[in-house]
Amino acid sequence: MDSSILIIVLSLSVLISYAFDLFSSRFRTPSVLLLLLLGGITRQATNYFGVQVPFVNTILPTLGTLGLILIVLENGLDLELHREKLSVIRRTLVASVFSVAGITFLLASVLYLLLNDSFYHCLIAALPFSIISSAVAIPSISNISYGQGEFVVYESAFAGIIGVLVFNFLLLSQNSIWGAVWFFARDMLIMALLSLGCCFLLLYLIGRINHRIKFLPIISVLFLVYAIAEINHLSSLLLILIFGLFLNNTELFIRGQLSRILKNDLFEKELDQLKNLTAEGAFVVRTFFFLILGYAAVPGELLDRDALIVSAIFVAVIIGWRWITLRLTYQGPMKPLLWIAPRGLITILLYLNIPPDMRVIGFRDGIPILVIVLSLIVMVAGGLGQKPVLPNE
Repeated sequence: MDSSILIIVLSLSVLISYAFDLFSSRFRTPSVLLLLLLGGITRQATNYFGVQVPFVNTILPTLGTLGLILIVLENGLDLELHREKLSVIRRTLVASVFSVAGITFLLASVLYLLLNDSFYHCLIAALPFSIISSAVAIPSISNISYGQGEFVVYESAFAGIIGVLVFNFLLLSQNSIWGAVWFFARDMLIMALLSLGCCFLLLYLIGRINHRIKFLPIISVLFLVYAIAEINHLSSLLLILIFGLFLNNTELFIRGQLSRILKNDLFEKELDQLKNLTAEGAFVVRTFFFLILGYAAVPGELLDRDALIVSAIFVAVIIGWRWITLRLTYQGPMKPLLWIAPRGLITILLYLNIPPDMRVIGFRDGIPILVIVLSLIVMVAGGLGQKPVLPNE
């Protein structure tokens, strides 16, 4: 492909995604749904004109990993650990644990009854569908109350981390539960210590680097440490979350003389710049991930009757268990919070990372995308009758 044409395609993709974002905030249609649709239309157009897009299946997991890192970092930079937030932190943490555990068990039971594979394999296949997507859920909170929006932000951030950690634990527990517990606890301790060391080092660099290019090298260091930890099967996502929480809550960790050494007068302004850079980076990566995902989707797999039935059952279980979870953990009206349970990037990424020998026999490849689409449709339909909430509510 000519370089000029490639630049035009990439630029148009970002601009169209930005237009979708503006459209979704006005008409309450998730931009992810529009990106998937555009990717599918693009596939039909390239097939018609005989154009081949190479390396689609190779690019998709890489983009998903980059997007996951940036989204978790973005969530960490948004979370505040102040004393007045303890109540919502406690409730959303319980809700996230309850949601991931309950939905994973219920969906695994459905798969076990339908496909009769080992329950262990069914648990691994079900877990990606238990995680609410912060990349989709957080942009949808503009028309709900402040309390509900805050609940969604914390819940989706915790759910992503918990889901990924549980997924890694399940992969480790193939041979021995106690061995998995030991390796998992060891890895968590190693990553916690490594994370704290990286946090102090990177915070020092933020305060001392005077070059006009400051944050891309720091984010590159995070990517590098993440990749090295991932190769060694450590809980590398914990590093990203701790770094984000550390920077956004430095007053809890950095005090007195240490504050004068590690921070400068421009720290708050620089933190805002890092948040903006992370948000825009996550937006770009998310744009191309869902475009390519829509392009990679095989229409025949999405129209498969069994895949449609299983996907509908999955979404029904997700919404039903969410109702129970909210009744136990949320104080206030549940609508439209009940319907905000979209699945997205993490679901696809974890599904793609299931080892071939652990996949459930007979599980349709079209189910992950169908669950994402159906959960988005439910979210849109559930919010149709909701009146916009004023900013001070």
